[in-house]
This record gives sequence, structure tokens and C-alpha cells, in this order.
Amino acid sequence: HGAGGASVLTYKVSKLYKMATAFTMAHPYGYTRLMSSFFFDHGDQGPPNYNGNLNGVSINSDGTCGGGWVCEHRWRQIKNMGKFRNVVSGEGVSNWWDNGNSQIAFSRGNKGFIAINDDDWNMDEWLQIGMPAGDYCDVI
Repeated sequence: HGAGGASVLTYKVSKLYKMATAFTMAHPYGYTRLMSSFFFDHGDQGPPNYNGNLNGVSINSDGTCGGGWVCEHRWRQIKNMGKFRNVVSGEGVSNWWDNGNSQIAFSRGNKGFIAINDDDWNMDEWLQIGMPAGDYCDVI
């Protein structure tokens, strides 16, 4: 939060935040940095504290953070994309597909494949995934 106002993507729009982070983690461009933050009501609000001393992060029984912390890096989708990124490291982007709107898909060599859909309708396509024949699961 802070500079950028409404154009900054935060945890408050969790579906879009998770998709954007998934793309960032799946694509090999640049250096990936994950944000892990705190709940806020306004852009100039600081982290959870007591008399100026930061509150520690408490971990709830379900693995989420408490005490005013969001801990996006613990969200299943983001945590699993970290694993995906490690597996596909060193592989280029191939089999790129998009529908010209808000659906994209691509593989990272023959080690991983991702499809992202931010349209209001299902993605119904036959896509080249670049991976060996087999049964695969949705890790996100």
C-alpha cells in the first residue's frame, strides 16, 4: 500500500493478487520478490504494533497468520507457485497461448505448465503443454 493509491494490487483483491503472483512466479523474467504484509484500512497505516514496537506474527491453527498480519507467502496458491518456480528453473517459456483478452497459458520447457483465466467465462481450449504424456494435477 502507499504510493500508487488504487492502482496498487494488494491482498484486498485476493483473486487477482494470486493470479498476478502466479504469473510472476511462473514467468522467468527478472527477479521475483514476494510481498508478505499486514492488514490495513488506509494507505499510510503502518504495521501492527504496540506503542511503536512491531507485533510478532502469530500463526493460527490453520497455518494462516494472526495479529494483524496477512502473510501472503503462506497462501496455498503462492506457496505452491514457489515450488513450481523451483522445479521449472532454467527452462524457457514455450507453447504460449492467449485468447486476446484475459486468458493465457504457457509451459516452462517440459517441466511445468500454467493456465490463467481472468475472464468471466471458462477457458475451453485444447492446448499444447509441452510435457510428457501422463496424469497431472493442479498444484495451485
